[in-house]
Amino acid sequence: MSRNWTLDLSEAGGEPSRELIGGKAWSVWWMSSMDLPVPPAFVVTTEACTDYFERGEKLSDSLREEIRAGVGRLEQRLGRSFGRGPSPLLVSVRSGASVSMPGMMDTVLNLGINDEVVGALGAEADDAAFAVDTYARFCASYGEIVLGDFEEIRLADGPEKIKADIEGRLGTGIPDDPWEQLFAATEAVFRSSRSRRAITYRKHYGLPEDLGTAVTIQAMVFGNLDEHSGTGVLFSRNPLDGEPTPYGEFLAGGQGEDVVSGRVDPQPLADLERHDPDAFAQLIESSAKLEEVNRDVQDIEFTLERGKLYLLQARAAKRTGEAAVRIAADLYREGRLSAAEALARVTPEQAHTAMRRRLVEGSEEGAELLASGLGSCPGIAVGIADSEPDPGHEGPPEGVLVRSTTAPDDLAAMLRSTGIVTERGGSTSHAAVVGRALDKPCVVGCGDGTIAAVAGRVVTVDGTSGNVYAGELATEQPSEASDEHLRLLADLAAEACRIEVMPMTGEPVPGALDLDPYAEEETEELERRMVGARVVEGQLFVEKANVAAAINAGCETIVAPLRLPVLLAALAVGADQKAGAGRA
Repeated sequence: MSRNWTLDLSEAGGEPSRELIGGKAWSVWWMSSMDLPVPPAFVVTTEACTDYFERGEKLSDSLREEIRAGVGRLEQRLGRSFGRGPSPLLVSVRSGASVSMPGMMDTVLNLGINDEVVGALGAEADDAAFAVDTYARFCASYGEIVLGDFEEIRLADGPEKIKADIEGRLGTGIPDDPWEQLFAATEAVFRSSRSRRAITYRKHYGLPEDLGTAVTIQAMVFGNLDEHSGTGVLFSRNPLDGEPTPYGEFLAGGQGEDVVSGRVDPQPLADLERHDPDAFAQLIESSAKLEEVNRDVQDIEFTLERGKLYLLQARAAKRTGEAAVRIAADLYREGRLSAAEALARVTPEQAHTAMRRRLVEGSEEGAELLASGLGSCPGIAVGIADSEPDPGHEGPPEGVLVRSTTAPDDLAAMLRSTGIVTERGGSTSHAAVVGRALDKPCVVGCGDGTIAAVAGRVVTVDGTSGNVYAGELATEQPSEASDEHLRLLADLAAEACRIEVMPMTGEPVPGALDLDPYAEEETEELERRMVGARVVEGQLFVEKANVAAAINAGCETIVAPLRLPVLLAALAVGADQKAGAGRA
């Protein structure tokens, strides 16, 4: 039985399956169908990824033929030639699972360039320096992603030295044949779905262990071309606090990896408005259109090439707990979400972190300020600053991770930390994006010397202000009643929930069964204790499993420190039970 392993995203017809083509390719198809400015692309499906591993990590001949045909369609559409002049076609090779896993899998940019193509690219652009810079970027990307060379590479060394250094270290070089480059990069992206960092991410979020990836092969556009070019990331709403205003960064003369890697500190999005007002206005208009259709805050990667705007991908943005609460509440007020949909947009864990402790007003007065940068995930983290946390630590997170910048392979260390601090990078760098996804207090771009200033010291990290203080500062618990967004969602959840939730007041509740003395017991034993009790009370109801136990035991009221997380957990338990009954 013959099978198509690729899909042209500009000619896909009806809506393709996200499970088949991955979230990144699906966003390219979606934006193309809305007539937004997207570079043409095709996708190698997740089924091809499964076949690759079943073949013992080998591409089938039929897949190679389909990839060649897909590139041929790009050549025809753009009037360019892959691997030759006078108008060369270069492509990006991007990962994209069906579930968003930001920063976990690999991308190779500027592929299809060699010693011959670099001359044609420079002649066409009338800028030899641009072509050499692009070649150097490809060599660095291919060396790291495909060949596994993790030594720090200086783009200023140029492509010839970079190639020679990689071959000297590894004993193998970067191929000149663009097709060999493309097939090897496709295999590398497939393999990245089985990398240790991807496995760790899936385990942390309870995703399927064998979740593979699609590969999007897209025509390159160049943010490093000239002074009218650049790259950036736009969020349709602020992913830190949920404020309904655009948020993001722009880097003139750069490519996307410059921003994500944290190697270069980009400028606020307002810099694009000064740089090119027309492109900025088009970007904001596209962002509003995408949010309206998707009914959720968008994370948009874009490139400006000689003043022309291109959208590379769009996805539902990762956000902090505080932002998740406000965005859900605002979208409900705006009539874009029903009450049930708004409540489903916030997890119990996000509601809990939205109410995490904050600095007592004035506690920072007189405290020693060790470092200051950009607060990229709100919250307070306290711990010993350490650039190399214990890799064998399996208990609760401890210590503050401090690095020059972070990379995908640092995920395990980020999970083990209470907070994250970096010397370099902006609000859309790897540390910031993954920090928000993990909802850990994070401060980026503190400047060189930060590691030396804080290493080994107990520090307090304020992910809102972007400050890092010496010692442990005083904190306090915010009130649920004092926040209009929390209060709205709590009221909606209370109307929908079959169990009543009351906040702890510090006074005993008459007739309530206090479960805190039994908090260390197994869930099954706790459920047995609750049978027959109408009202139960305890700190332990921060855990969804304990809320489920109370519901299963027939309890009518839960008294807990915070209402909203428990109400959301109860709704989630009800949804799980309904789904289970439906499957039965």
